[in-house]
Amino acid sequence: APLSQYKVWVKPGSEQSFLYGNHVLKSGLGRVTESTAQYQGVVVYSMADVPLGFGVAAKSTQECRKVDPLAIVVFHQADVGEYVRNEDTLT
Repeated sequence: APLSQYKVWVKPGSEQSFLYGNHVLKSGLGRVTESTAQYQGVVVYSMADVPLGFGVAAKSTQECRKVDPLAIVVFHQADVGEYVRNEDTLT
């Protein structure tokens, strides 16, 4: 995670939503790496620089500035809470 080129930071109120498998909305976006392209893979961090998981940028950095607060900006792929949610089905 520290070596990743593209990063997204989510606000504290949106951390739990992401960890439960939801996408990141513009309203929950804290910061984003400059020049992130649309559909680029990103590592999702908390504002305290703790890696939470990864996803795909639904919007570029430039588009993120213009969209409404309920627009999806990062598609959820995987997160650290996935093991806890799927613990029963793992072998």
